[in-house]
Amino acid sequence: MEKKEKKRTVTKWLYWFLFAVAVIVVYKTLDNFSDIGLWIENLLDILMPFFIGILIAYLLYIPSRKIENVLVRIKKPKFIAKKSRALAIFATYAIVVILLVIAINFILPVITNSVIDLVNNFQGYYNITVNNLEALPEDSILKSDIVKDLVNSIRNIDLKQFVNIDNLAGYAKGAMNIASKIFDFFVAIIVSVYILLQRKEMLEFFKSFGKAMFKEHTYKNMGKYFYRTNEIFFNFLAGQFIDGIIVGIITSIAMSILGIKYAVLLGVMIGVFNMIPYFGAIIAVVIATIITILTGGLGQAITMIIVVVILQQIDANIINPKIIGSSLKISPLLVIFGVTVGGAYFGVWGMFLAVPIIAVLKLFITDYIEYKNNKKTVEINENVD
Repeated sequence: MEKKEKKRTVTKWLYWFLFAVAVIVVYKTLDNFSDIGLWIENLLDILMPFFIGILIAYLLYIPSRKIENVLVRIKKPKFIAKKSRALAIFATYAIVVILLVIAINFILPVITNSVIDLVNNFQGYYNITVNNLEALPEDSILKSDIVKDLVNSIRNIDLKQFVNIDNLAGYAKGAMNIASKIFDFFVAIIVSVYILLQRKEMLEFFKSFGKAMFKEHTYKNMGKYFYRTNEIFFNFLAGQFIDGIIVGIITSIAMSILGIKYAVLLGVMIGVFNMIPYFGAIIAVVIATIITILTGGLGQAITMIIVVVILQQIDANIINPKIIGSSLKISPLLVIFGVTVGGAYFGVWGMFLAVPIIAVLKLFITDYIEYKNNKKTVEINENVD
C-alpha cells in the first residue's frame, strides 16, 4: 500500500511539474510572440524558393509526363527512351520559355499600348459619352438617376494615378526588388527540375514513411485522400488556366471582328477574370461594357455583351466541362458560398481556390456521412441477429 501511495504521490507531483512547465512555455511564447512571428516570417522567406519550385513542378508534371510517355515508345535511337524523363523535362521547359517569349514580344506590347492609350484618352471618351447622353430625349431611360450616378462615378475615376511618374518610380523600385530575387528564382527552377527528375523516388520515400508511421487502415485512407485531393486541385488549376487562355483568345478574336477598340486588352481581361467562377465573368463583362460604351457607344456595347454572353455560354456548357471533366460536380450554391467567403477573407486567391477547397471538403464530409451510416446499419443488423 505504501508503495502505491508513494507512486501516486510521485505521479501527482510529476503531473503538476509538467503543467507548470507548459504554463511557462505558453507564457514565454506569448511574451515573445513578435520575435517568434519574425522568425517564422524569415523562415518562410528562406523557404519560399522551395515552395515556388514545388508549385512549378506541380504545374508542369502532367505535360512532362505526357511527353515522357511519347519518348519512351521511341525505339530508335535508343538513348531517347533511356533518357526520356530528362528529355521530357527539357522539352517542357523549352515550350514554357517559347510561350513566355511569344507573350512578352507579341501580346504584352499590345496590352501595354492599349492601357496607355485608354488612360491618355479616358477624359475624351467620357466627354463624348456625356454629350451623347445629353442629346437624348428627356424621357429616355438612359437619363434616369441610376445612369447619371453611374456616369458621375466613372468621371471620378482617375486612371492616371496608376500610370503617373511617382507610381512608375515605385514600379521600377519593385522591378529592382524582383531583380534582387533572381537567385531565388534560379533556386526555384533547379528545385522544380530535381522534383520532376526524382518524383518516383520521392513518392516511394513518402509511401515508406507513411507505412512506417501509421496503421495500415490509416495509411490507405491517407493515400486515397491524397490522390483524390491532388486530382481535384490539379484538374481545377490546370483546367481553369487552359480555359482562361481559350476564352481570352476567342473573345479577343470576336471583339476584333466587331471592331471594338482595345479588343485584345478586353479579351485578355475577360479570360483572366473567367478563372474565378461565377463572379469573375460578371465583373469582367461589366468593366468591358463600361469601356466599350466610352470608346464605341451604347450600340457597340450591347453587341459586345450579346457576343460575350454567347461565348461564355459555349464555354460553360461545352469547353469548360470538356477540360475540367466531372471531378468538380458541386452545387452552384456551394460554389457561390465558397467564392464569397474566400474572397472576403483571402481576396482574389481565396475566390480562385474556393472551388477546389469546397470540393475537397465535400469529399471528406460525404465519405464521413457514408462511413457513419454504414456503421449504424451494421450495428442495427447485429442487434437484429
